[in-house]
Amino acid sequence: MTNQSIDWKKEADKRKDAFLEDLFTLLSIDSVRDDDKATNDAPVGPGPKEALEAFLKIGERDGFQTENFANLAGHMEYGEGDEVMGVLAHVDVVPTGTGWETEPFEPVIKEGRVYARGASDDKGPGMAAYYALKIIKDLELPVSRKVRFIIGTDEESGWKGMDHYLSVVDEPDFGFSPDAEFPIINGEKGNITIYLEFKGNTEGGKSKLLSFQSGLRENMVPQDAIAIFETPKADEVEAAFHAFTSDKPVHGTVGVDGNKVTIEMVGQSAHGSHPEAGVNSATYLATFLTDYNFGGDARAFLEVTALYLHDDPEGHKLAVAVEDAVMGKLSSNPGVFSFTADEGGKISVNFRYPQGTTEEDVEEAVRQKMSQYPVELSKGKGKVPHYVPANDPLVQTLLGVYARQTGLEAHEQVIGGGTYGRLLKRGVAYGAMFPDSIDTMHQANEFMAIDDLMRAMAIYAEAIYELIK
Repeated sequence: MTNQSIDWKKEADKRKDAFLEDLFTLLSIDSVRDDDKATNDAPVGPGPKEALEAFLKIGERDGFQTENFANLAGHMEYGEGDEVMGVLAHVDVVPTGTGWETEPFEPVIKEGRVYARGASDDKGPGMAAYYALKIIKDLELPVSRKVRFIIGTDEESGWKGMDHYLSVVDEPDFGFSPDAEFPIINGEKGNITIYLEFKGNTEGGKSKLLSFQSGLRENMVPQDAIAIFETPKADEVEAAFHAFTSDKPVHGTVGVDGNKVTIEMVGQSAHGSHPEAGVNSATYLATFLTDYNFGGDARAFLEVTALYLHDDPEGHKLAVAVEDAVMGKLSSNPGVFSFTADEGGKISVNFRYPQGTTEEDVEEAVRQKMSQYPVELSKGKGKVPHYVPANDPLVQTLLGVYARQTGLEAHEQVIGGGTYGRLLKRGVAYGAMFPDSIDTMHQANEFMAIDDLMRAMAIYAEAIYELIK
């Protein structure tokens, strides 16, 4: 059997029912990283461990050689050869947040779409890529390279799983991650999170900030924010709040108990690499609160948020805005906010930056802007920009398969999101979203169209075979 004689779409469609059954198995597992429940046996929490074990069990059932690496990562192997191709997926998901119309971990099909947390990021695409490899195995096609289907457990947070995996297993020679969009992602921006820390002094103002909380992950636009404060103007807050929100893309509620006020603000979540696609509830709430004469560190916390972080997805107010001809513009996502009078405050700001600047440049610019405030800066583990040239044979092969199966234009792309593709020197991201797909990653009511998953499966099958035959 030759590649030209294989109807990849037909082979994918034959396996649709089995694919959906296995996908539902994964989607039914709450695999949010949970460090509070982490143990030596479940280093990033019980959910990711359960999802990893479930995926490896599917591989064992289908006859693949599998191995689990300390419940942090695992792989399934197929074929033999001196070179190794990697297909890298992840089973962890971001927290669910609010606003769901269905249960996030009870997958359902509505109007041809699978709804569940992880449907598009990354359990749906990951399972499609797995079934692509299964098609090659089922057809007993001759191969000259080994494939490792690699599964991570904390892609949405610290990449601890893949750090461990690559410390004990040699890096594949090339490969892709099914965790983005077609036609291809052969470039990814650098990624750094800077933390702004405030002490808890709330003295000096007529109002007192008791608590401010917003955000679930650094790589998500915060949809919900809540503030509790005391003010002598408590009876005026509700009217002022509704006037403030009347012409803005947010809404919420106000509760008043004497001079204590509780405000809940609701915006729109989005992936942190595209902050312009969301509505940041925290920065809107802080902007509203700056009218209430807070003192000390509380005032600094709110002013920094309102003056330097609000409505600025490209980082102009922090003087970090930069653009590269290939990689595009820097993005800035203030993702997690916390302040209490007892513990002080902390804001995480995640930056996705292109070639032409560095995380040190970003940090220094932020430090200068914050010099007028009582703020301490720190930063997390960064990732430098990653790029595989468009003329690389890996990129050319993947683009060729996409164009052949879809009839659509195939071209290189760079994103702000970070995928496991960047772990390989010759690694890219490839699907599973198409140009006309609706992106619901990291949002409430996340879904993936079943037709898109089946199309992706067929593309993945041909692409993998082209690269290992």
